[in-house]
Amino acid sequence: MAVRLNLATSLQWAARIGYAARGAVYVGLGAIALLAALDLTPKAKGARGVLETWATWPLGGVLIALIASGLIGFAVWRLVQALFDADRHGTTLKGWAVRAGQALSGAVYGGLAWSALELLDVFEDVGEADETQSAHQYAEAILAWPGGDRLLIAAGLIVLGFGIGNVAQGLMQDFAKRLSCDAETCARIVPLAKVGYAARGLATLPLGAFLLVAGLEVRASQARSWGDALQVVEQQPAGAWILGMVAVGLVAFGLFGFAEAIYRRIRPPEAL
Repeated sequence: MAVRLNLATSLQWAARIGYAARGAVYVGLGAIALLAALDLTPKAKGARGVLETWATWPLGGVLIALIASGLIGFAVWRLVQALFDADRHGTTLKGWAVRAGQALSGAVYGGLAWSALELLDVFEDVGEADETQSAHQYAEAILAWPGGDRLLIAAGLIVLGFGIGNVAQGLMQDFAKRLSCDAETCARIVPLAKVGYAARGLATLPLGAFLLVAGLEVRASQARSWGDALQVVEQQPAGAWILGMVAVGLVAFGLFGFAEAIYRRIRPPEAL
């Protein structure tokens, strides 16, 4: 019984620290995108670019280590959510879809944690991130597999679905149900979630489109990073204004992550 309680407590801490780490990454994404919209920095960056920027700060290595630890915890929690149905989504088609999304999220944040750990290994040589080249390399590797073009098409459709789903969540989701806080506190937090999810969804759509085109044309050079997706937003008519609004939304999503770290209802699965 004591071991089970300790495991449950450890999972709760991993999840809460993970939500905070994810929040920090999105605050960084939004802040750099906002600076780009204001012409105060050359371009928006993706998550890897944000980590590399932080690595150049004083005590940047400490910050990266903390973020990496939090992201590892978040990846573990996401996989636990998916495998053991910690959020009680059930075994309906919708429930399995949500759990598949949680598993994919765990893989993505696990990969981001690995990127952070790689930065610690080469801390002395940290330079400007070439996220576009990395996206090309990943796409090229996938296209080399049998049916790789179909995998890229599927990935593009999944990312597009993720983006549309996030926008829908921002518009319709009752986020207060996820939180354990008084009505006044929840009323302050929920708008951050609504704006944040909608902004994250909008920012993700170009990324999905890039992957889809890369698969359809069987050209790895069509794949792009999330930083590229944000730059595409900026290149549209009134793009600086649009990017600025999306950037504010990404910061809001990050702040919601900090709120989740404190108030999120986290229920370790009964199977553990």
